[in-house]
Amino acid sequence: MKTLPVKTGMLIRRPVDEVYQAFTEPGVTTWFWFTHADRRISPGAKATWTWAMFDLSIKIEVKSMERDRHILILWDTENTPSEIEFRFEERGRATWVEIINSSFPTDEAGLEAALKAMEGFTLVLAGAKLWLEQAIEPRFIRDSDPDAAG
Repeated sequence: MKTLPVKTGMLIRRPVDEVYQAFTEPGVTTWFWFTHADRRISPGAKATWTWAMFDLSIKIEVKSMERDRHILILWDTENTPSEIEFRFEERGRATWVEIINSSFPTDEAGLEAALKAMEGFTLVLAGAKLWLEQAIEPRFIRDSDPDAAG
């Protein structure tokens, strides 16, 4: 079956090792994305990420990692597995981060889900940028759906 890839990216003005760690260490990630993770991600790890404000948890599995370069995870939403890749490219004292999700079918429902995922991952990157560059806690994820947030 043909799938539609979704890609978003952003420059974060922090060294690549700090940005990479922000996506692997729940103590940092919870400031800009999910509210809880049951473990730090590592190669082969399985974890649960929780967004308490939406009463939502997602199980993830780390398929591969290369320090300061990429993370590939498989996550399952509504019994639909998706591969999500995070790419990190050093740019001096800054880092270009891309998030690619290439698991959407090309039908109307798949296109709608792809656009929603791209919006969400763009907010994740904007939140990471705000937190890592300015130490300001973004509320982008919570505020993206205030009617669903508890």
